[in-house]
Amino acid sequence: MIPTIPQAMEELRLAGEMNPGPWVMHSVNVGEAARRIAARIEGMDAGKACVLGLLHDIGRRVGVVNITRHVLAGYEYACQQRWDEVARICMTHSYILMERDIDEGSASPEEQDIRRYLTACQPDRYDLLIQLCDSIATDYGFVILEKRFVDVARRYGIWPTTIERWNRTFAIKEEFEALMGCSVYDVLPDIGRTTLLSPPPWTPPKGASIT
Repeated sequence: MIPTIPQAMEELRLAGEMNPGPWVMHSVNVGEAARRIAARIEGMDAGKACVLGLLHDIGRRVGVVNITRHVLAGYEYACQQRWDEVARICMTHSYILMERDIDEGSASPEEQDIRRYLTACQPDRYDLLIQLCDSIATDYGFVILEKRFVDVARRYGIWPTTIERWNRTFAIKEEFEALMGCSVYDVLPDIGRTTLLSPPPWTPPKGASIT
């Protein structure tokens, strides 16, 4: 079960009032990218893809939080709403290598919970689509993967798996392009212009701490 696009937009609006920030327009653009790509692929539901993209970061409604917290908060909220497929996307979208993205030896109890979930989860086409769209959508539009990779690295730093994550993202992009018969960039408006923009990386509001 998933909400409709208008319902998802309203959820996002309310979440943005609870925790304003560029993540809201990023989510709108992830939804739009997912819709446009899914519309080119036989057997995919563009409306469903849009909703999953709109709500992939809904866990940020709880405030300025880290990756682990927003993943779990989104999963918990979606489960409360009985949006099973949204809950799944909340868990999978940040972990493009799935359970291998979490070091079992150093993981917190919360990360261990996520890792167990991912270990039992076989990513489907919608999981992969939202992972891809999360990497090409910003709050100000759509950009090529290389630009988005640098943006994320500037904000969060480099991880031991960063290069492997980048390579996996390119592989997912190529998988979708084979299904579409064109580049994913061909269906994303103004990507040439927005890729050349260089706004400063987002930082938390003064006085806010990431929990």
